[in-house]
Amino acid sequence: VSLSHVLFRSAYIMPAAEIVAKAHAVGAQVLLNGYHSVGVIPVDVTALNVDFYVGGTLKWLCGGPGGVFLYVRPDLRPSLQPRMTGWFAHPRPFAFEVNNYEARDDVFRFANGTPAIPALYAVQPGVEIIAEVGIDAIRAKSMRQTALLIELARGAGYVVNSPMNPEERGGTVTINPPEAYAVSRALIAQEIVIDYREGAGIRAAPHFYTTDDEVRALIDAISAILADGSWKPFSRDRAFVT
Repeated sequence: VSLSHVLFRSAYIMPAAEIVAKAHAVGAQVLLNGYHSVGVIPVDVTALNVDFYVGGTLKWLCGGPGGVFLYVRPDLRPSLQPRMTGWFAHPRPFAFEVNNYEARDDVFRFANGTPAIPALYAVQPGVEIIAEVGIDAIRAKSMRQTALLIELARGAGYVVNSPMNPEERGGTVTINPPEAYAVSRALIAQEIVIDYREGAGIRAAPHFYTTDDEVRALIDAISAILADGSWKPFSRDRAFVT
């Protein structure tokens, strides 16, 4: 069973522990994708009892592309044979025993070849900052600011496609005003960093460094763009990246 821990359109936090328990009851294993969870909500893979957990540093961990991670439940590791491998997975990598493949017993048995070292250097500062701020503090601030976003967006008459219950909501609020795609492009033109997902709306993701004034400025900007028609030039075509 493979699923996202937090859904990318709505930021709904899946009931992962319940899903894992039901899957295990029928002999299935579970892989959770944590791209939209790690760095903004507390994640305890041991408490979840999940078999596999994957993710990356591109989003909430404030890293760049090329930094990814894999967790494999320790008791499962020895019985799993990777379909793809590399010299980092070998217990004696510098022996170059190409005719006698042997995988390590620890999680490095799932490694490949030499990783992208510059990408890993780019990852390090973001992870250190998240650790310094603390995930509990980040989560508390995120819950407060996403609630503020929802209050302001609904007050302006915009549809919100994210959970109202803060316990079920990740770090993103998806707002769907009229002409949402064109409005999103107009916001980006003003250097307001958001993105757009078809069928959901404009995703806003306040992090530990976001101020309340910036949250309010986003909703004010959406209203101003709709009022003055500055969204119209962006309604003619679609950008490749939204």
